[in-house]
Amino acid sequence: MVDYKAVIIMGSPSDRGFADKIAGTLDELKVPYTMRIASAHRTPRRVLDIIEKEEVGSDVVYITVAGRSNALSGMVDAQTSYPVIACPPYSSDFGGADVYSSLRTPGGVAPLVVLEPGNAALAAAKILGMMDDNISDNVMEYQRRARERVEQADEELQSELMKKWLAI
Repeated sequence: MVDYKAVIIMGSPSDRGFADKIAGTLDELKVPYTMRIASAHRTPRRVLDIIEKEEVGSDVVYITVAGRSNALSGMVDAQTSYPVIACPPYSSDFGGADVYSSLRTPGGVAPLVVLEPGNAALAAAKILGMMDDNISDNVMEYQRRARERVEQADEELQSELMKKWLAI
């Protein structure tokens, strides 16, 4: 049995595509995770049951995915001592103003907010990496590959510019 994991909780089935992006990065980082669907507005008892069940025998980092009025992140955070990362899907409805429900929470309720799904997964991996050297190593490798992509792109750009200026 894994004694740590990320727990992705979606507020509705329509959040699945966004949550899958988080899961994809968790897979890349080799972080164990579960995915659940529960709504703070429509199924609050289910949210509480999920928190209770997921924490049995495991240390967890929650990643909550809920748009519009994101009560899910605050509800989960208020019910656990484990980290909660709110990763609300962007919506152009109302000019993206729904993100404020993730940013402004009452005192004593402190979910972290990460807007990009891959970065939410990376943040969870960094937290879990404090308990598992393998995950920490995977994070460092992930970051190394990101640096290499930038360096490679710069080298290609410099080569392209050199050819351009030599042709003049």
